[in-house]
Amino acid sequence: FGIVGKRNLLTIPKRPLVGTIIKPKLGLETKDHAKVAYEAWFGGCDIVKDDENLSSQSFNPFEERLIQTLESRDKAQGETSERKVYMINITAETQTMLKRAQAVVDQGGEYVMVDILTCGWSALQTLRDQNFKIVIHAHRAGHASFTKNPFHGIAMKPIATVARVIGVDQLHVGTVVGKMSETKAEVIENIAACKSDLGLLKPVLPVASGGLHPRLVPALIETFGNDFVIQAGGGIHGHPEGTICGAKAMRQAVDAILFGKTLEEYAKNHRELALALKHWKS
Repeated sequence: FGIVGKRNLLTIPKRPLVGTIIKPKLGLETKDHAKVAYEAWFGGCDIVKDDENLSSQSFNPFEERLIQTLESRDKAQGETSERKVYMINITAETQTMLKRAQAVVDQGGEYVMVDILTCGWSALQTLRDQNFKIVIHAHRAGHASFTKNPFHGIAMKPIATVARVIGVDQLHVGTVVGKMSETKAEVIENIAACKSDLGLLKPVLPVASGGLHPRLVPALIETFGNDFVIQAGGGIHGHPEGTICGAKAMRQAVDAILFGKTLEEYAKNHRELALALKHWKS
């Protein structure tokens, strides 16, 4: 799809995409999962995704979650007149993963999420080679076991490059702010691996995730530009007035920067952002 293809899909020509992860990571029953997803979309999120360790547990089986959460997506789209997408985690043994991807297509889904290091390069390539008309969001769960030690292992840059060659559309690359520990130089290198000229290969959309909240939006846009996904979990659901207001606050923070205003200035006329800035002081 490339960055342009995803922007066309969502009809968002310029601004950063705003997404959330359903929290808590595990434990929500299907109906509660779908409810939180609806609230996030209704509040202003473009994207809702599963967490990396949510697969098809008995309390939230894959098929039921797919159907009910896409129903929430459709409801939110109708009420907001904005395109919304759901990144359901299809990670599994390869044949199961392919069946899940087909189910997403059959139900009218447009995105899937894959833990690319869990399933492996071959399974990822098999998935992409099916030519499903779906965006593949790549989660790098487990990367720290070999990217964090500077004396041995594999850096994130070649991992990002291989994932791009295989055909993912979005990839977690870390953040300079928040709770993730990568340096600014490392994050910029990862972004470059996603966007640099590689001939016919389309650029991949970088994803910032890990301890993000509205107060960090200016620093994120300074590092990433506009072509990236702000993926915030607790920074949306942890808003003092809940998920809907948390999603509104995140969108307001993005709008403030795009309008050339400081967060504090914009918050004077946007209550949700004002509450978020008071809650997340640094």
